[in-house]
Amino acid sequence: MEVDKNVEMFTVDQQELQPGSLISDDPILSRSRGILQLIVFSIIGITTFFIPFTINDKSTILFDHAASYLVNDLHAVAVALLFLLMAYGAIKPIVTGKYKENLTHAILSAAKIAGLILGSLYVLGMAPDVIMEKDMMPFLFEKLALPVGMIVPIGALILASLIGFGLLEMIGVLMQPIMKPIWRTPGTSAIDAVASFVGSYSIGLLITNRVYLQGHYSTREAIIIATGFSTVSAAFMVIVAKTLGLMELWNLFFWSTLVITFIVTAITARIPPISQERNDDADPSAQAVVDIKENRLSAALELGIQTSRRSSNIPKIFWSNFKDGLEMAAAIVPSIIAVGLAGLLLDKYTPVFEVLGLLLYPFTLVGGLPDPLLAAKGISAGLAEMFLPALLLSETDVITRYVAGVVSISSVLFFSAMIPCILATKIPLSIPKMLIIWLQRTILSILLAAAFAHIAIAAGWIA
Repeated sequence: MEVDKNVEMFTVDQQELQPGSLISDDPILSRSRGILQLIVFSIIGITTFFIPFTINDKSTILFDHAASYLVNDLHAVAVALLFLLMAYGAIKPIVTGKYKENLTHAILSAAKIAGLILGSLYVLGMAPDVIMEKDMMPFLFEKLALPVGMIVPIGALILASLIGFGLLEMIGVLMQPIMKPIWRTPGTSAIDAVASFVGSYSIGLLITNRVYLQGHYSTREAIIIATGFSTVSAAFMVIVAKTLGLMELWNLFFWSTLVITFIVTAITARIPPISQERNDDADPSAQAVVDIKENRLSAALELGIQTSRRSSNIPKIFWSNFKDGLEMAAAIVPSIIAVGLAGLLLDKYTPVFEVLGLLLYPFTLVGGLPDPLLAAKGISAGLAEMFLPALLLSETDVITRYVAGVVSISSVLFFSAMIPCILATKIPLSIPKMLIIWLQRTILSILLAAAFAHIAIAAGWIA
């Protein structure tokens, strides 16, 4: 069957956007095999990631069951695996010399080493009493580091089914017509946006930076995508939901977070400082125009099938995703322990978050949260590390927990990882501007999440 010309244009453009994503030396599958593969892996991905199953009286998604089994029933094995990951994550920057590149990398490398040392002291029972209180290292290690270390690689493996066999490209084509009018980004950024949301923010930023340097995005478009779509991965969202006790509401939490994040991005794209960024510095010759006026669904299906036909090396695809998950877990877990402990100590012994929380208090009050001052204080800690709101507000009422979970993801920017990642790109975005964008996104996310939480409770969606 002849490939639709419009689909062919779209495919070529995406090859430019993501070199190697659609081109490989692997053989091309037959059309029927490609269709079968697209259907099967889409079903596997959707089933394992979005459909809850009840096992041992616990209702959650399948890969969360797998991670919980490792953490709870094979605890010693999980701890051993975690330390291998942490050691790799702490040693790698030293071996590669990455810590020498700039001050940011030096600080993050030091945080990883500190996290490895703290984790070792905790497991050996040699940590100081001040950090051995149950809401300090025991909570960080057992309830956060271990689940993160297990869930992220397993989640990356599952995500391969969703993003490796054509489903992601189909979504990209279907989203294309709404990207420019709503988010002020080119239609072809749809795949970039979806990939950033369901995958890794670091990979998403890598793609955005590459595309920006190739002239496909203007400065403003690159900033919109970097600060509006490069969230933590869906696997990390599971960690947030677990910590806040929201896994029974997983689908409601996931989809509402996605919608709220995208609404906030549409708003921040239209107000300063983002709206004042240059929008005329993209290379016109690099911006291929893709215009699918008729049969968009057919075009989306065709591109999905083409992608699936090129995805013939199934073990390679899953291994590549799993390896990325291992790399991310190794990099993030020791940092989470170090930065998380620093945040908990600051919260307990200093007024830092109370002062920062005063900026957010009027909005948590307007949002009708039961304890607006406590919520504002906890949410403000997300600027340091996106997990801190979940840690600090895990014992509060369901509305506050839901809002904290949504905001920690929708605000996008945080100092322990995301902000340094942006600074490492060529996208011209300063720390003061990122702080303003963080405040804007946080305020908007609080108001939208609180409004939805009240609607959900009234409708009986949240008990």
